Amino acid sequence: MAFVYDEPSRTFQEFLLLPRLTTKQHVSGNVSLKTPLVRHASGEEPGLSLQLPMVSAVMQSVSDDKMAVALAQQGGISFIFGSQSVESQAEMVRRVKKFRAGFVVSSANVRPDQTLREVSALMRETGHSTIPVTDDGTEHGLLVGIITGRDFRPNKIDPETLAKEVMTPRDKMVCGQEGQTLTDANEIIWEHKLNCLPIVDSDGHLRHLVFRKDYESQKENPFQLVDDQKRLVVGAGINSRDHEERVPALLEAGADVLCVDSSDGFSEWQRDTIRYVKETFGDEAKVGAGNVVDEDGFRYLAEAGADFVKVGIGPASICITREQKGIGRGQATSVMRVAKARDQYLEETGIYVPICSDGGITLDYHITLALAMGADFVMLGRYFARFDESPGSKLLVRGNFVKEYWAEGSNRARNWQRYDTGGKKALVFEEGVDAYVPYAGRLKDNLAVTREKIRSTMCNCGALSIPDLHDSAHLTLVSPVSLREGGAHDVVLKDDEMVTPMES
Repeated sequence: MAFVYDEPSRTFQEFLLLPRLTTKQHVSGNVSLKTPLVRHASGEEPGLSLQLPMVSAVMQSVSDDKMAVALAQQGGISFIFGSQSVESQAEMVRRVKKFRAGFVVSSANVRPDQTLREVSALMRETGHSTIPVTDDGTEHGLLVGIITGRDFRPNKIDPETLAKEVMTPRDKMVCGQEGQTLTDANEIIWEHKLNCLPIVDSDGHLRHLVFRKDYESQKENPFQLVDDQKRLVVGAGINSRDHEERVPALLEAGADVLCVDSSDGFSEWQRDTIRYVKETFGDEAKVGAGNVVDEDGFRYLAEAGADFVKVGIGPASICITREQKGIGRGQATSVMRVAKARDQYLEETGIYVPICSDGGITLDYHITLALAMGADFVMLGRYFARFDESPGSKLLVRGNFVKEYWAEGSNRARNWQRYDTGGKKALVFEEGVDAYVPYAGRLKDNLAVTREKIRSTMCNCGALSIPDLHDSAHLTLVSPVSLREGGAHDVVLKDDEMVTPMES
C-alpha cells in the first residue's frame, strides 16, 4: 500500500508570522539580508553570498544578461536561461562579466547614411535621446559622430535629411579612451560640460557610453554583488543532457555559479551532472540542483555534492505540473521539511547546504515567510518578469501595459531537456503556460519597496538577520475567514469615478 501523509501540504497563503519583541535596535537600517548562496563548513564564510535573498528564475522570459546586470547591482543574482545554444548563453554570461558599472554598451546606433526619419523612430522606440553614429550602425563600429535630441527638431526639418548632415562629427567630439576608470570619465564629463562621453578603443571604435547621471547612480547601489575582480556576479542554468559541452563554455565565459534546471531533481541524471562538474572542475566550480520537495530529495542531492538545493514542484503561477502529472507538494510544507533535513545534515556533517524556495510566492510577505520557514533565499519568475529589464515584450492589452511571461514547460519555450526523463527528445505535453503579467516598471524601484517590506517584517519578528529569523520566527496557520479579515472588508473603497460631488 502507498504511504500517505497524515497532514495536508500547506501553502504560504495559509500562514502568518506572529510578532515578537521589537527592541529599539530593531529598525530596518540595522537588518542584514546577507545570506549564503553555496555550501560551506560550519563557522566558515561561504565562497559566494547574496546581499539580497532573491534570485531570478532560469527562464527565457526572465533571466538574460540585462536582468543579470540589474539584479546583481541590487545584491541578488540571475541564472541566465539554458534553453538556448551554448554559444548564445555563454555570450550572455560574458557580457555580464564585461559590464563595467557606468559604462553602457550602446543599444541604439545608426549609420551616417540613415535618415532622420529613421533616427526619430529609433529614439521613440528606445526612449534614448543620444544616438551614436558608427560607420556600420553597430554598437562597436567606427565612431563617426553623435546625434542628440537637441540637434534637430523633427517638425522643422526634412525627415529624409541624412544623419551625417546634422550629427556632431567625430573631430569635434570629446571622447574617452578604453581603460579609463569611471572616475576619470566623470572628470572629463564635468570638465567639458558633457551629458554623455563616448569611450573608444585605440582604433576609434565605439566601446561604451558614459552618462553624467550614471556616475551618481553607481553610488546608489551599495549592495552591488561583485567578484574579487569587481565584476558583477552571474549564474547560469544547465541541464543533464548537454552539460559536458555547456558547463566548460559557461565557466570559461566567467559564470560564478551553475544550477541544474529541472522540474524534478530527485534523479540519477542530476547526481551524475553534479559529479561531472565537481570531478572535472573541482570544488571551485559551484553548482546547485533541484527541484525537490522532501527530506529524501535534499539528502540525495546534498550527498551528490550540490552547492545549494532548490525546493518546489508545481507552485509557480504558470506551472501546471500538478495538473498534468499529479506530482508536487504545497510549497510551505516543502520548504519546512527540506529545511529540517538541511539542519540535520549540518548536525551530522558540519556542512551547511543552503536551500532555495522556488515558486509559490504571490505577495511580498511570502518571501519573508519562506525565509522564516528555513529558506536561505528565494527564486522568483513572475516577480521579475514584470520589469523593464526582463526579456519579454511590453504590450498594451485591453488598455493596460503587460509583459509577456511564458513557462519553460510551455510549447513556446521548447525546453524538453528540463522535463525529459530519458525518453523522446521532444516536449510531449506541456507543463507550463504562455501568459502576461502586469507591467511594473524598473526593477530597482520595485526591489526597494520589497527589500523594505522584508526588513520591516523581520523587525516585527525580533530578527536582525536571516539566521535570526530562522531561529526566532513564530508561525501560525490561518483559516479562510481570517484571511478575509486580514484585508480591507466591510467598507466601500473609494473610487474617484463613482463619487459625484454634491451641489452647494
